[in-house]
Parts: sequence; structure tokens; C-alpha cells
Amino acid sequence: MPPPLIPGLPLTAIPHRIPTSVWLLGFVSMLTDISSEMVHSLLPMYLLTTMGVSVLTIGIIEGVAESTALVLKVFSGTLSDYVGRRKALVLTGYALSAITKPVFPLATSLSMIMGGRFIDRIGKGIRDAPRDALIVDITPGPIRGAAFGLRQAIDTVGAFLGPMIAVALMLWWSNHFVWVFWVACVPAVLAVLLLLAVKEPVQNENAQQVHRLRWSHIQHLSPRYGFVVLMGAVLGLARFSEAFLVLRAFDSDIPMAMVPLVMVVMNVVYAASAYPLGALSDRFSHPALLAGGLLTLLAADMCFAAGQHWGYVLGGVSLWGLHMGMTQGLLASMVAAEAPDDLRGTAYGFYNLAMGLAMLLSSTLAGWLWSQWGAEAAFMASAGFCVLGLGMLWSAKANP
Repeated sequence: MPPPLIPGLPLTAIPHRIPTSVWLLGFVSMLTDISSEMVHSLLPMYLLTTMGVSVLTIGIIEGVAESTALVLKVFSGTLSDYVGRRKALVLTGYALSAITKPVFPLATSLSMIMGGRFIDRIGKGIRDAPRDALIVDITPGPIRGAAFGLRQAIDTVGAFLGPMIAVALMLWWSNHFVWVFWVACVPAVLAVLLLLAVKEPVQNENAQQVHRLRWSHIQHLSPRYGFVVLMGAVLGLARFSEAFLVLRAFDSDIPMAMVPLVMVVMNVVYAASAYPLGALSDRFSHPALLAGGLLTLLAADMCFAAGQHWGYVLGGVSLWGLHMGMTQGLLASMVAAEAPDDLRGTAYGFYNLAMGLAMLLSSTLAGWLWSQWGAEAAFMASAGFCVLGLGMLWSAKANP
């Protein structure tokens, strides 16, 4: 049965009209997320309970890992513009992440865990900016928001299936972390095999002359693009690593084997909201939708700061997931709208560079605040950055 029409949206934006390669990229992301979330939904508890690592150290590990992924996107995005080809870089990134998955069950020290986490995020850093630029290359302009939202929605299905599988296996194997880590290797390999079917459009034969990175080219990125990057950085300061959501659930009265379910709740909301909100961004004011995302994240922070009861935790992760659905595809679409065609990969790269530096700072700060004054202090700091972002949007509207 064909999907219903979305009022005001062109017929080409109906999901089955979105290019096949966008769907394939979504399923590749889904399989990779199943693998990654099986590990990441358990890793904070594993580090805390089995290896005796402090919350501050977990914050530093997560901050370095996530910021590495985001910072590397500036180079992979620029390189994809220079050579005029995206798929090879995307394939390299996904393959590198798959190769590192066995490190987690084999690890006998914190340094091995850190190395595996770091290299896994290098793979993410290599693939994401070229993948986003590839989506722009293969998708008509009027439905790019919908395409980004669709890919993100399929991706996020994996992000909640992963923790669900982890919970089932933890219950079945009586909290045996290592066996779950081994199972996580399988979907990572399947993702790489599926990626081989993605078709890349033929690029300009003179791509190397057109795309060679020079400072004069970077100057062609407009002030409006700069504001999008700045807003992304503020959002990165407000949205620290999701490892802290797992730790907040672990602090509550939720049994250990069931803790990954909080990530299921978050990602179900994320997956359900990503496509419709991505399509909405093709028709409505981007700043207004971004303000809505910041307000939603602020409400999530208030829930987490309110107490350790499981009701507050579930309310917080639900709102956190809704905020992700409101902002992730939206910001990607905003970057595409403000970037010149020949610098798309570079534009995504510098955007992710700003996000990476912000997340390094935010996760380290959250870990320190948590260690010194408790979880409430970390979430209140996030709320403060949300207020800062809302003030910036209001100022930009008042002074266009």
C-alpha cells in the first residue's frame, strides 16, 4: 500500500520516490548502528563495574572518541570534494568500524578499550561527511530534508534494535558483557557488504581542479553558513555523549540488564520523528524548528535533573530522542542550503569540526561536573547551553 500524501509536499517527496541509494545508505547505517549500540549501550556500565573506571574518565573517553569522529569529517569531506568521489571514503569508514568491533570482547585493559573506541570513531569520521554529501548529490533539492530524515529514521531503527538485542542477550547470558560484544561483530560486517550496492553518480571529469581546497574557497562559505556552524557548536555543547544517559539510568532503580532499554526508548522516539520532522524542514522556517529542538532538549535536561526515579529517566530519554529527530536532519539540510555545490563536502566537514570540538568540551565538562557535584550539575549545564542557543536565535531574528 503506497504511503499517504504529506500536505504541501511534492509527490517526489513520497518515501518510495526517494532514490534507492538513499534507502541503501539508510540500511547500511542501520546495521552499523545495531552493532555499535550493542556495544555502546553496555560499555559505560562495563567500564564502571568491571574495570572500575571513574565517570570523569568515561566522559573524557567519550569526548575524545566522539570529537575525533566529528573533527575527521573536515578532512574526509574536503577530500571527497577534491577527488569528486564519495563512495570509496564511505566504504573505507564503514569497513574500519567493522574491523574494530572484535577489539571490545578481546580487550584486557582500559587502553585496548580506548583504542577500539578511538579507531571505531575514526571510521565514523571518515565516512559521515562524504555520505551526507553523497545524499545531496543523488537527491533532488526540494526533497533533501525528507531524504536526510528518511536515512536518519532508518539509521535510528538500528539504534534501538541494538540495545534491545543487548538486553535480550544480557538476560539470556546472565549479564555476560563479552559474549554480547562478540555478537555485535556480525551486523557490522553485513553493513559493509550492503554498501557495495550503493550507486554513485558520475562526477565532473575536472573535479580535481574545481574542488582543490584553498583558503579563497573557504571564504566563499557565507556568513549564514557560519551561523549554522555556530548553532551546531552550541548544540554540541548542550548535547554531551549519550553514555551519560546510560549512567543516569544505571543510577536509578532500573536493573542492570534492563538499562540499555532507555536507549531503545530514546531511539524509538528518534526514529519515529526523524522522517516527518525532516520533511517538515522542507516547508517551514529552519530557525523556528531549531528553536523547538533546543526547547525540547532543555525539557529533557530538566527531567534528568529532577531525580533518579525511572519515570524521570524515561521522560528525559524520550524528550532527548525527540530533540534528536528535530535537529539532526534539520542541521544537515541547513548546511546543504547554505553551501556552494562544489564545496558541499568541505561545508559538512567544517560543520562537524565545530561540533566535534564542542562535544569534546561538553563530555569532559559533564564528566567533571558529575564527579564533583553529581548528575544534576551536568544536566543543568546542558540546559544553560540550550538557553544560550535560544538567545542566539532570538538575536539573529531581531537583527537579520
